[in-house]
Amino acid sequence: MGSEIPDIIISRLPIYLRALSRMLAAGQTVTSSQELGKRLGISSAQIRKDLSHFGEFGKQGTGYQIKYLVGQLRRILKVEQEWPVALVGVGDLGHAILHYGGFQDRGFRIALIFDSDPAKIGTVLNGYEIYAVARLGELIQTQAIVLAMVAVPAEAAQAVTDELVSAGVKGILNYAPLNLTVPDDVRVQYIDPVVHLQRMTYYVTSET
Repeated sequence: MGSEIPDIIISRLPIYLRALSRMLAAGQTVTSSQELGKRLGISSAQIRKDLSHFGEFGKQGTGYQIKYLVGQLRRILKVEQEWPVALVGVGDLGHAILHYGGFQDRGFRIALIFDSDPAKIGTVLNGYEIYAVARLGELIQTQAIVLAMVAVPAEAAQAVTDELVSAGVKGILNYAPLNLTVPDDVRVQYIDPVVHLQRMTYYVTSET
């Protein structure tokens, strides 16, 4: 199913899920595509069109039952289960990722962390033992992990990625500021704050 649906649509589903989950947590039970669109800055027609790829989730005039739609989106995105994730790189960025509290209740759990610094290997950080990158393939295969986050310097990112792919990882969230080369069956998402800032500066008028 996923291969037939444009990636841009898949990329909006987690945004819908996040907004709907907040509505649900606030005690709201019903919403409309108009209300959801106003919250997200997306047209109601676009929201209805996106959701229609996966079935009929609301009725004309009555809107969406939020709890039901949250459950359906979690099923579509396969986050009704908990995914173990490997983190490679425990520098400043890795520390921040480890202390981020938003993974577990949204379908993810950091299961293994790795670093190449001998001073860090074998120590415990935020309840996690730090393993040597040299053990990455062995431990990831043992735990059947298919998702990983790469938070290493740019010069190490491709080598780490190659190790992850060899170990069976199929999805990589890359924080290193470079594009990775991976096989066609491996998905990579990039998080580079500078790229996003540069995208914004195109639109922002400077007064200087």
